[in-house]
Amino acid sequence: MATAKKSVKPKQLGKPTPIPASPDKALLERVANPHPETLYAARFTAPEFTCLCPITGQPDFAHLVIDYAPKRWLLESKSLKLYLASFRNCGTFHEDATVTIGKRIVDLIEPAFLRIGGYWFPRGGIPIDVFWQYGTVPEGLWLPDQGVAPYRGRG
Repeated sequence: MATAKKSVKPKQLGKPTPIPASPDKALLERVANPHPETLYAARFTAPEFTCLCPITGQPDFAHLVIDYAPKRWLLESKSLKLYLASFRNCGTFHEDATVTIGKRIVDLIEPAFLRIGGYWFPRGGIPIDVFWQYGTVPEGLWLPDQGVAPYRGRG
C-alpha cells in the first residue's frame, strides 16, 4: 500500500495529479497538526462517492461522512479526494469500501478518534448504511450528528 507514513510535505498538493487507477495505488497523505494539544473534530463529507458492485459491475453511490479527532497529524484533503475517486472503477461491497477507507485513514494519521458513516443509495431495492468507528469519543469533544437522514425513498 502506497502511504506516506513519514512524509510531512504533501507530494500531490499544488500540482495536477491524475486519479489513481485503484485505491491500492492511491497516495493518501498527512500533514502536521498545528494544534496537536487541542481537542477538536474535523469532518470530511463526500456526497458523491462511487464504486462498482463486484458482482454486477453496476455503479454504487454513497454519501460518506468522516469525522476524526486529530492528534499529531491531519489528513491532507487533496489526497483524500484522489483516494476516494480511485474507487470509481473498483469492484467492492458497501461494507468493505466504508471500513477500508476508515482503516486506511486511521493507519496513516493515528487519530484520537475516527468514525465514518457510509450512507449508500439502494442496491436491489435495499439501502445499506455502514458505520465504523475507531476509539471512543474523547471526553469533552463536540461531535455533531452526521446530518444524513435515513433513506426514505418516495414514502
